[in-house]
Amino acid sequence: MNSLAEEIIAGRRLGSREEALPLVEAELEALCRGADRIRSALCGSRADLCTIVNGRSGQCGEDCKFCAQSCHYRTQAEEYPFLAEDEILAACRRDEAAGARRFSIVTAGRSLKGEDLERALSAYRRLRRETGVELCASHGLQTEEEFRRMKEAGVERCHANLETSRRYFPQMCTTHTYEDKVTNIQRARAAGLEVCSGGILGMGESWEDRLDLAVSLAELEISSIPLNLLRPIPGTPYEGMEPISNEDVLRTVAFFRYINPTAWIRMAAGRGQFLDGGAELFRSGANAAITGDMLTTTGTSMAGDRAMLLGLGYQV
Repeated sequence: MNSLAEEIIAGRRLGSREEALPLVEAELEALCRGADRIRSALCGSRADLCTIVNGRSGQCGEDCKFCAQSCHYRTQAEEYPFLAEDEILAACRRDEAAGARRFSIVTAGRSLKGEDLERALSAYRRLRRETGVELCASHGLQTEEEFRRMKEAGVERCHANLETSRRYFPQMCTTHTYEDKVTNIQRARAAGLEVCSGGILGMGESWEDRLDLAVSLAELEISSIPLNLLRPIPGTPYEGMEPISNEDVLRTVAFFRYINPTAWIRMAAGRGQFLDGGAELFRSGANAAITGDMLTTTGTSMAGDRAMLLGLGYQV
């Protein structure tokens, strides 16, 4: 693993699942140590924290099996229309004061259209004027023109998860396709936006599926890769799913670093299953996180994350 890490630092890239498959069987400690070496050499000691606000919640028409906000399942998810602009601004200012560098409005639903799209664009323009954070947008499947309008309003990055491998995707969702996701990323790029795209671990996918996701993201040259850990939610089809083990999470994070050596590997939902907020993850290739109390499945706080990362020698 040390030799492979040095080869990657020198410029080698793992371009296929077959080439990366030995990472699944590698000794875990050595794999993680190599991933941390790659991160240190190619990304340095910077760590990136971003926060979100749930701008519109519930009643999503898509049937993603992991999601509490899908109208196909009976869950306890809160439902509300698009938030008032002042409420979004207050959330952003609070997070900026606490040290967040990026802020994203996230909305439930297949896409953002009509009056809700106009509300979002107005909110982004105001956030750009009145705060100093970098703005991200997570609104599902949009047209290139809609993405262009978001960029003009101040958005720099679009969030568009692939979620899992092309092979496994139809078992997770039937109301849109993996190809819809890829095309959405291409439209965002064509509009001049950066792209943040990752997936969810622990939905019943195989190790090969996880490798395929990592390779697909490398092929798409994604610069920010959020990794979520499934939190089985009562009422969803995954409610009885056995949670992914910490060891399997560490292995996955590590080989994502080997396959995407210069990306932000961003820990997101579910990280609270690690008792210390996931310090091990940031010694195994991760160097970014979604943080704060708006994403209730992180189980972490911004102050706790900053203290942890500073203690590990990162510049936050």
